[in-house]
Amino acid sequence: MMYKVWEMARNEEEVVLGGSVGTSASFGLRLGQAAFSSASLLLMSLGVEFYSYTAFCFLVTTMGLVIPWSVTLALVDGYSVCLKCPVRQPGILLMIVLGDWALSLLTLGAATSTTAVVDLLLRAEGTFCPSKLCSRYQISAAMAFFTWFLSMASSLSNLWLLPSLL
Repeated sequence: MMYKVWEMARNEEEVVLGGSVGTSASFGLRLGQAAFSSASLLLMSLGVEFYSYTAFCFLVTTMGLVIPWSVTLALVDGYSVCLKCPVRQPGILLMIVLGDWALSLLTLGAATSTTAVVDLLLRAEGTFCPSKLCSRYQISAAMAFFTWFLSMASSLSNLWLLPSLL
């Protein structure tokens, strides 16, 4: 089979998905989420005017929530990979799936609202946003979209694994 979506682990009843919690792929996804959300937060915070717009404050708050979530789950994944025992308790996995979905939706909302506000500021007839500052906000929104993409990838793989554990 050319595209192998899942592979059987040592025990034939246990299914290991590529991006599910406790795998090296999940560890990479979590590190990517932490890196992109940190970059987004840093780029947005460097602008002294970000607090003037609600969308920018929403992005800063959301990235401030995503960073500890991703770092914590990266530590769990790293620990699970080192011990070679992935997390397979349905209750824990359900909480991780719910947290991932909530933060994914918040990240998508923050990224799209930030993009819309930056586009509006660039198209306005006054000089509401200097080009250097607006480009920094655009890059911050792009980093937030990358964070959302990685978060959705990990949450979908965990959601796919959840029914097999119940």
